[in-house]
Amino acid sequence: MKVLTLLIALSLLCSTAFAADEKDQPLDAYISKNKKDQFKYDYDKVEADSSKLRDSWIAPLNLQYSYSKSNPYTDEQTSENAAVKMDQPIFQSGGIYYGIKFAEASRVYANYSVEVAKRKLVKDAISLLMQIKQMDLKIERQKLQIQNSEISLEQKKEQYLSGQLDSGFLDNAVIERNFVIQNLYDIETNKERLISKFNSISDLSYADGKIPHLDMLNEEQFLKYNIVLNMSESDIEKTKYNKNVTTAKYLPRVSITSGYNWSKSDSAFQFGSKEKNYYDYGVKASVPLDINTFRDIESSRIDYLKSKLVIEDRKRELRALFEQVMQNINNFEKKRLLSIENRELYEKLLSETKDMFSAGYKTSYDVDLLENSVSIQIIDQSIFEIDKQLELLTLYEMYKHEI
Repeated sequence: MKVLTLLIALSLLCSTAFAADEKDQPLDAYISKNKKDQFKYDYDKVEADSSKLRDSWIAPLNLQYSYSKSNPYTDEQTSENAAVKMDQPIFQSGGIYYGIKFAEASRVYANYSVEVAKRKLVKDAISLLMQIKQMDLKIERQKLQIQNSEISLEQKKEQYLSGQLDSGFLDNAVIERNFVIQNLYDIETNKERLISKFNSISDLSYADGKIPHLDMLNEEQFLKYNIVLNMSESDIEKTKYNKNVTTAKYLPRVSITSGYNWSKSDSAFQFGSKEKNYYDYGVKASVPLDINTFRDIESSRIDYLKSKLVIEDRKRELRALFEQVMQNINNFEKKRLLSIENRELYEKLLSETKDMFSAGYKTSYDVDLLENSVSIQIIDQSIFEIDKQLELLTLYEMYKHEI
């Protein structure tokens, strides 16, 4: 009966803890409103910076005005000047086109950077929530171990008082009981630490928060939809266009120049109109000659070549990470299967012990010990299952398809 009660409690806990459908709990729900607002501002800044960079080739209108007074010949003279001038590039040997493409590539890369940071925080929140649920299971497990240690202590006391054991065995039973109780205190302390960390990044109540159930991934899926690789690919595009922009910076360019000028002076020695205005326009061609031209171009080319090597390194690192996670999951699965075997063994022993108890050959202590041992193995299965989910979470942090 005790084992059946535990199974019902665990099934309720798991149904509360795990959400099978991601629609029940969007990723944003795991982080606080303050954190979400910060990421929104990050995205807005990316858009603003990208627009500014995209239109940076458009030259500003220069507005000028000056007013001065002087008295070089005793009589005071005044002078006013105003002008509107423009020097607008219309051809930069591809620099305008590549500048626009570079701005777009920079926007994509920056958005990926924000998304990676956001997913890292979401992963941390889900991980903390999983660990808190796991701590609840460990607390239940530890309480069962305490019950077993207390039963063992009672048995040792009876055997000691009847002269079957010396005091050394009784001392060991007391020490064992104290040890498992202290472990419970440590687990409860660790749970409180996890709750504190979770509350610092999430508005959710840890008690009501649901965690997604993560399905297994294969290596092809993990690499194909990997946001870290996407960011590295966008970095290649960004450095490629930056290389082209840098090259075009030292090539011929053509600009249209135009202006409107107005002046007014008041002088005793001035002949003709005191006020005049005129316009000017023209075409300007230029080629910059810089001692660092080839060094600058070579530096941007090296950045581009390096970015192509970096992504290959990143793929190797991610493959190694995937293999390590799969090995860890495999080990936890072995432990889970071992718990199932142990549970079946204890259940068989429990059934036989109950029959022997009914016949008067075993005590209620023996029955209670085995019932608790069965329950501990059931809890262990759930603990190892969460361990597997925590390992998968490491992959899902970088997996672009939503959980």
